[in-house]
Amino acid sequence: MKKFNCIRKNEEFRYVYKNGKSYANKYLVMYIADNGKDNNRIGISVSKKVGNSVVRHRITRQIREIYRLNNNKIIQKNDIVVVARVNAKDADYAKLESAYLHLCKIHNIISENYIEQS
Repeated sequence: MKKFNCIRKNEEFRYVYKNGKSYANKYLVMYIADNGKDNNRIGISVSKKVGNSVVRHRITRQIREIYRLNNNKIIQKNDIVVVARVNAKDADYAKLESAYLHLCKIHNIISENYIEQS
């Protein structure tokens, strides 16, 4: 498995929270900040309020896979932090993917090549 480009340090999360722009829907909150690099990085945050560790890790794995499969549709050079809301524990993969793409469209980070195809 190849290396995943993630935000891991607390100071990197805080930078995105402070300097980024956020939008939310029923399942997710997404923060976007420019990182000045050639690729996107993602940080995923799932609070203990969402559920036990099994539930939190399932949601994290699903969001990571959604990001991996849709990263080619997204404009690069962004730090993306996705925060799962409590309703995410009851959502299936399709609902989370729909919520993720909805927030990407609101942030205007979907590349124009993808918009023309859909």
